[in-house]
Amino acid sequence: MFPVTLDELIPEDHICRVIEAFVGRVDMAGLEFVRAEAAETGRPGYDPRDLLKLYLYGYLQPVRSSRRLEAECKRNVEVMWLLGRLQPDHKSVAEFRRLNSVAITGTCAELVSFARSVGLVRGEWVAIDGSKFQAVSSAARVAERDAAKRYLDGLDAADQQEEMVIDETAVAEALKKLQQDREPEVRFMRGPQGKVPGYNVQLAVDSEHAIVVVQQVTSEANDVHSLLPLAEAAKAAVGNPAVLHVVADAGYSNGEQAEACEQKGIVPHVPAQRGNNNQGDGTLLDRSQFSYDAARDRFTCPAGERLTRKGVPKDRHRVIYQASAQACGACWLKARCTRARRRTVYRHVHEEALTRMQQRATPQAMRLRRCCAEHPFASLKYWIFGHPRFLLRGRRGAQSEMSLAVLSYNLKRMLHVLGSALLIRKLAPAE
Repeated sequence: MFPVTLDELIPEDHICRVIEAFVGRVDMAGLEFVRAEAAETGRPGYDPRDLLKLYLYGYLQPVRSSRRLEAECKRNVEVMWLLGRLQPDHKSVAEFRRLNSVAITGTCAELVSFARSVGLVRGEWVAIDGSKFQAVSSAARVAERDAAKRYLDGLDAADQQEEMVIDETAVAEALKKLQQDREPEVRFMRGPQGKVPGYNVQLAVDSEHAIVVVQQVTSEANDVHSLLPLAEAAKAAVGNPAVLHVVADAGYSNGEQAEACEQKGIVPHVPAQRGNNNQGDGTLLDRSQFSYDAARDRFTCPAGERLTRKGVPKDRHRVIYQASAQACGACWLKARCTRARRRTVYRHVHEEALTRMQQRATPQAMRLRRCCAEHPFASLKYWIFGHPRFLLRGRRGAQSEMSLAVLSYNLKRMLHVLGSALLIRKLAPAE
């Protein structure tokens, strides 16, 4: 005969109770959430715990828009229970996500730490991968900004020339375009739809239960410089084990960073990329057919001639070795070796590290990478985001969105592994 209460409408194993239990253990003040401690004067703002619950619920549905989340507060029974019938306006909801990027990322780290404490993160093998997400900026605006940058850079390069004529109107227009740019960190990224303004999202995923331990939003167009920073962050996230195995695709091939990883107790399993033979479209003798003598720092060709060290080009990544023009001219293998006067062979400065990394990139390791790293991106793009596009401007805003998405993904994974009842019990504070 008594009226139904909201608590009766939410089952004991409901995802809302998981969100409630997790947010209840987050140290909001320690993570420096805005308004984590209410001011002594004025009207108190919304508790950041309530807004964090709202966003976690929204990204799990998925509902990412602050206006749609405002509507959910007024009509959704589950959200009413989660927020105690609070009805924040969309501006308050949007401000929370915009202002607390660092704190939300710290909350991700807290959830990973909890997952490690209950055995869901082993910290032995980690797969890393990157994927492109579209930004808010229009392609035309980014193209205009890049053109303005190139124009101003060209003026700086020509500054030393005498009698250089500067078009003050053009300079003022270029500076105006740069000042009006609301998303200066966005870059053109190549994706399924061609080049679009976006960010490169990097994930490190523990192999035990595909829990994402690190997420980073970068402006790098490729992954070649991301191996070391992502591996270091993953090692710290999983508790700094003595040895961490990191597996990635060939886009992360970087000899210098691979060597640095090995010095830090990180073992990279990455297919190495080398330009073995840049002559003859692959029809000439491959560099692998030239034997290297480390003691004398020289190569020997299949015909027995020596290629000596000549120097290091501007990129500083390769060493040049060349045979003498006289020896190549008289060689019976010249037609199969080079079309130039003499054969040139390049050797990577960190060749040994690349070789070790290549040897470790076994088919089993590559299969582990595909199983661990690709599923989280599919879930983030098409289950949480709906389509891979950010709503907030700037890399900081994109990082805030990705942190919320990864929080939601990890909670869902833990819910799948442990079940609601056990997860809620483990999230509850110890008495």
